[in-house]
Amino acid sequence: MVRARQPQSEQRGGNGVKGETDRAHPGGRPRDAAIDEAIILATRERLVRDGYSRMTIGDIVADAKVTRPTLYRRWSNKFDLVVDALDYGFRKQRDMYTVDLSELEPRDALVEAVRRLDPAYFNPDAMVLMGNFAGEAIRTPELLEILRTHAVEPRVALIEEALKQLQERRAVGADIDTRMIAMMCFGSYFAAFYAGDPTDEIPERVVAVLWPAIDAAPGRGSGTGRST
Repeated sequence: MVRARQPQSEQRGGNGVKGETDRAHPGGRPRDAAIDEAIILATRERLVRDGYSRMTIGDIVADAKVTRPTLYRRWSNKFDLVVDALDYGFRKQRDMYTVDLSELEPRDALVEAVRRLDPAYFNPDAMVLMGNFAGEAIRTPELLEILRTHAVEPRVALIEEALKQLQERRAVGADIDTRMIAMMCFGSYFAAFYAGDPTDEIPERVVAVLWPAIDAAPGRGSGTGRST
C-alpha cells in the first residue's frame, strides 16, 4: 500500500505538559495503553468532525491532552494513526459480543451475525466516519483501501464465516453465494442510514427475506444443497 505523505505542518516537534514520562520500550511500542487509547479516540472524533484532510496532529494531541513526542513514539505519521483508529472500532465492536453463534439455532445464529454487522453498534458516528473516508477517495485513495481492509472486509468475512458454519451444520444450502449474501446484509445498514430508516429491526427483517432462499430444509426454492 502506498503511504500518504506526511504534511509539513505535522512534522515532529512541539512542547507539552503531559506524557513526557511515557517512554517506549526499546524496539517496541510504549507501555501505557491508556495513552494509546486516548490518542485513538481523539483521532476518531476528529475524523468524524473534520475528515482526514482537515484533521491535524496538532488537533489530536490537544484533544487527547498529550504531546507530539508522545504521539510520534507510537505512530510515525497521520496516515498510520488513522489506520489503527479505524481498526480500533471494529475490534472494540467485535469484543463486545459474547454469544457463541454455534450454540444458537441456525436461523437465530444468522440473525445474530447480521446484528454484528451494524457499524454504528459500537460508535453511533461510525456511518459518518466511514462516509468521510469514502469522500476522501479522490484526494487520498489510500483511505478507501483502509476502509475496505479495516471496516468492510472484517464484517463481510464475519457473515461469510457464519454462513460456512451453517453449511457445515447442513442448515443452509451448499450452493449459496456466501460473499454476495454477506455484502447484501452489510449494505442493508447503509441503505437504512441514507433512507433515514431505523436499523434495530434490520437483522430480523433481512434474515426473514433471505432464509427461505438459503434454508437447506426440504422444499427450499432452489432444489439444491439440501440436507440428507
